[in-house]
Amino acid sequence: MARENKVSSKKTPLLAGVLASSLFVLVAPEILPAQNSQPAAPPAQGAATPKPVAPVSKMYMSDRVSMRAHMYYQGVWGVDELKVKYTESGEMVRFSYRVVDPVKAAALNDKAAEPSLMDLQAGVKLVVPEMEKIGKLRQTSTPIAGRSYWMAFSNSGRRVRPGDRVSVEIGHFRADGLLVE
Repeated sequence: MARENKVSSKKTPLLAGVLASSLFVLVAPEILPAQNSQPAAPPAQGAATPKPVAPVSKMYMSDRVSMRAHMYYQGVWGVDELKVKYTESGEMVRFSYRVVDPVKAAALNDKAAEPSLMDLQAGVKLVVPEMEKIGKLRQTSTPIAGRSYWMAFSNSGRRVRPGDRVSVEIGHFRADGLLVE
C-alpha cells in the first residue's frame, strides 16, 4: 500500500504539468497582444524590405485548380487561369481563360462547339445566350497567346451561386470542379 502511494504521488505533479500546459495553449491566443493597427516603421536605408506574405486563409483555400490540372489544361488545351465569376447580379456567369498555345486553344473558340456550364448540385445546365444584334455572348476570334477570352452563360433564376463547383464543356474540352467566385 505504501508503494502505491509513492507511485501515485509521482504521477500527480506530471499530470498537473500536462493539464497546466494544455490550459496555457488554449488560453495563449488571448494572452498575446493584439496586432498593432499602425503601420510599421520604414526599414533602414540599405535594408531589404520584407516580402509581403499572403494571409493564411487565402494561402490554403481550395478555390484554385490543382497543379496537375493546371499542367493538363496548359499541355493539352493550351489554356490556363480558368475562372468562373458570378456577374450582373447573378443573371450571368462568366467563364474566362488565358491562351498559352493558340493552336491547342483553337478548339475553345470554335463557333461550331456549343459551350455549356453544368452545376450538378443545383441540377442545371447553362448555355451561352444569343442576342439579336450582337450574337452569342462569347469570343470566337482566332486565339492569340497571352490574351484572355471569355464567354457568358445565362443564369436566369440564379440557380448557380458563388461557392458552387461547376463544370464547363466546350466541344471535347471539359473543365471540372471550377469554383464560382
